[in-house]
Amino acid sequence: MNWHCKFFDTLSTAELYSLLQLRSRIFVVEQNCPYQDLDDKDQAALHLWCNDEQGLAVAYCRILPAGASYPEVSIGRVANDTAIRGKGIGRQLMQEALDSIRKHWGAVPVRISAQEYLQRFYESMGFEPVGAAYLEDNIPHIEMLLRAK
Repeated sequence: MNWHCKFFDTLSTAELYSLLQLRSRIFVVEQNCPYQDLDDKDQAALHLWCNDEQGLAVAYCRILPAGASYPEVSIGRVANDTAIRGKGIGRQLMQEALDSIRKHWGAVPVRISAQEYLQRFYESMGFEPVGAAYLEDNIPHIEMLLRAK
């Protein structure tokens, strides 16, 4: 896998298009969830993704600095294309995200809003649930925190 990590202002238009296309394919079409994906937070985000052999984005997340969504640095819009699921790319994506956070912001706490069915996956990476489950866009979610190490 070919990993890339860029701030918004350094993305090419082709890269941005590929990332938004993946997000739309997963969150809007696959999950049948019409929602406002373009929330004016992408401009502050660090965008992390990998491409397949054809150069298309197949795994992605955005990393927001502290204060953009939560008091802590946060990871969101985590998306894996159906073609790569079950191959460990999701775990690799999250590890790359945590490495990028340490590189840019140091050893800081990280908050996520996880789809509830993925709680065990995130717990295996050190995240702890905080608060009760809630609905976001009609999908059960839970906030989780990875404490600074």
